[in-house]
Amino acid sequence: MPEAAVPPEVESWFSGRGWRVRRHQAEMLAAADAGRHALLVADTGAGKTLAGFLPTLADFCPSRLGAAPAPDGLHTLYVSPLKALAHDVQRNLLAPVEDMGLPLRIETRSGDTPADRKRRQRGRPPHVLLTTPESLSLLLSYPESLEMFAGLRRVVIDEVHAFATGKRGDLLALALARLQAIAPQMQRAALSATVARPEGYREWLAPWGEIETVSLVEGEPGAPAEVEILLPEEERVPWGGHAGRWAIPQLYDQIRRNRTTLVFTNTRFLAEFVFQLLWDVNEDKLPIGIHHGSLAKEVRRKVEGAMARGELRALVATASLDLGVDWGDIDCVVQMGAPKGSSRLLQRIGRANHRLDQPSRAILVPGNRFEFLEATAAKEAVDEGRRDGDDFRPGGLDVLAQHVMACACAAPFDEAALLAEIRSSLAYAWVDEAVWQRVLGFVENGGYALRAYDRFKRIVRDAAGTWRLTHPEQAQRHRMNAGIIVDSEMLTVRFRNGRQLGKVEERFAATLSPGDTFFFAGTSLEVEQIKDMDVIVRAARASATIPSYGGQRLPLTTHLADRVRAMLVDRAGWARFPDDVREWLEVQDWRSRLPGPGELLVESFPHARKHYSVYYTFEGWNANQSLGMLITRRMEDRGLAPGGFVANDYSLAVWGLKPVADPAPLLSPDILAHEFVEWVTDSHLLRRAFREVAVIAGLVERQHPGKRKTGKQVTFSTDLIYDVLRKYEPEHVLLEAAWADARARLTDVGRLADLLERSAEQLVHVELDRVSPLAVPVMTMIGREAMPQGAVDEELLLEAETLAAEAMRVDPAEDEIDRA
Repeated sequence: MPEAAVPPEVESWFSGRGWRVRRHQAEMLAAADAGRHALLVADTGAGKTLAGFLPTLADFCPSRLGAAPAPDGLHTLYVSPLKALAHDVQRNLLAPVEDMGLPLRIETRSGDTPADRKRRQRGRPPHVLLTTPESLSLLLSYPESLEMFAGLRRVVIDEVHAFATGKRGDLLALALARLQAIAPQMQRAALSATVARPEGYREWLAPWGEIETVSLVEGEPGAPAEVEILLPEEERVPWGGHAGRWAIPQLYDQIRRNRTTLVFTNTRFLAEFVFQLLWDVNEDKLPIGIHHGSLAKEVRRKVEGAMARGELRALVATASLDLGVDWGDIDCVVQMGAPKGSSRLLQRIGRANHRLDQPSRAILVPGNRFEFLEATAAKEAVDEGRRDGDDFRPGGLDVLAQHVMACACAAPFDEAALLAEIRSSLAYAWVDEAVWQRVLGFVENGGYALRAYDRFKRIVRDAAGTWRLTHPEQAQRHRMNAGIIVDSEMLTVRFRNGRQLGKVEERFAATLSPGDTFFFAGTSLEVEQIKDMDVIVRAARASATIPSYGGQRLPLTTHLADRVRAMLVDRAGWARFPDDVREWLEVQDWRSRLPGPGELLVESFPHARKHYSVYYTFEGWNANQSLGMLITRRMEDRGLAPGGFVANDYSLAVWGLKPVADPAPLLSPDILAHEFVEWVTDSHLLRRAFREVAVIAGLVERQHPGKRKTGKQVTFSTDLIYDVLRKYEPEHVLLEAAWADARARLTDVGRLADLLERSAEQLVHVELDRVSPLAVPVMTMIGREAMPQGAVDEELLLEAETLAAEAMRVDPAEDEIDRA
């Protein structure tokens, strides 16, 4: 692509900092000058955000304006997955704008923005508005949005890989379609460092999926990352557990040696747990912080400010900070536990140095032996520049219903025109007239089974065929409840003086009584009182439990799973592993076998007067949980007296009172047509999925003026409606949406189907006289699977050693008899 003429003001600003305008930055400007949409894929530290904004800065440069006045009104909309990222970008954009003296006003808008500023922004918007998908959707629900966005020139979507393939991506895709209808001249730009398949994202970004309208701009390659795997200095790689507790002394030494270390965990619980462990060994009283999404806005801002000023030596964080936040003085990133994907690891590694020409340094801390293999696979994928990611799927009907309601709040609409607009988004190109009428019918009155109730009547069609709100108050109700992220109900943790620390889930708060202690926001707290939706606390010295959260587990990507399988059978490659890991695989190979690519190994053995079968699927926790439910149901039907199951990302252990002589009948693909449907329908899974889609679609409202429903009240309401619809309208559009969620997100049925298809041809069953070495990691979790990761590590060590001693015992004569 030919490079555009970069305005001299911009060239001068770059050279004044000792920088140069990179090729991909100039190409993004050229694409904009040519009137094209663009997808930029460039390494972290390549100046992606500045590349996305370069056309905006150019439009305000005097050399381009000439005698013309500067553009007025909203010129550029920046959409990011995180509020922290929007604030960080605002800080970094202000420097070139102020240095060049450009007449540009830049503001943020999110759930944290004061109401008076939001109101002013609708009437007098800034030139650049930084926001999130949810806040953008709410903004489009106001009548002023039609005028506010009419002159919009540009939308920049940062870290597009983080949400394009999920429901937040659906909401944003619909918002883009609406914006394009309001402002036909609008150009779209998307930025990412970790897109595995750019063509899919170009299609998603393009109006009507017309990929040729989107230029692919690829960044200059950066310095390769330096990734190492931390191993115990005196101990062995643990058999079980996830927290990496063993590594805390070594991690603390790293923190002492570095200026700033960023420590990532995969869950909020582990962030608090690791922070507490670090604080316990912090004999030098180093300033160490913690950051995750459940902390109060003020707490998060304070920590972000301290990091930006270089005041912290270490920060323990979750995914709340792994996207694009630019802190150039971080010299080491640590990943506690398995990374679960090479793209996710690459994203987190990029937080170190955040400069293209300098290598990012990262340390991986495996929690157990399988995690060591996964960490090795992820490191090698990063070394090779291989990325992974989620596939695109059809847009959700619950999100579409929410968008229809937002459009109705903004202005009356014609259904044919709105359908055409919606179908211009690739995510909803599949919506035909029949589906559209079902969605409209739901938004109109809740559907056939609910239409007798006035509270579900939200829009009405007049004689001319135009849809409008049944009452103006519907707009307020929609704006109070709209959103995509349906967390468990949360209670605010605060001191008696009103200062808030953050939120804990209602189910955790229900276990607390006055006098109990818990560890939160890096502090030991004692409960004084639980009042309404508040947990009132004071500081405490006593040891404390840590809140756990019921969020989705990070899935193990198929790409990493395939790499781990290949490593298991690459015997020549074992030489690069630590002695204890190599011995683990060698004894497994001697006593049983190792599952190769495409193969499903099932081991059966007696243990503690029960009969166990371990299925090595490598399909992730969700798929393994689902398979465990299905196998135990089928075992019950066949009189095998199942006792239970436990799963991790790599395997599934099922036990019962009778041995499984042949696992093939338990794995036949028809299990998805029979047991799967019965299980999902009868279990809590479909109810849970329905609760989420009902909230997203606006059928059940969590908030009303002056009051908010508790989580129990929301669950009670959705369960009642669920039972009514199951009985009287089983084809209801939200039941269809709930089924789609249960299949894709809660059960990972796609990976499950692939596994069952593979098992029909490549199932290998090995019968043993005792537990195998490969089975030890999953066997140690029996009886503890409901406990938060990290909380059971001490107990695991004791039980794992006992199991391991049995599994690793090699009696050549005995084993020769077994093999005969």
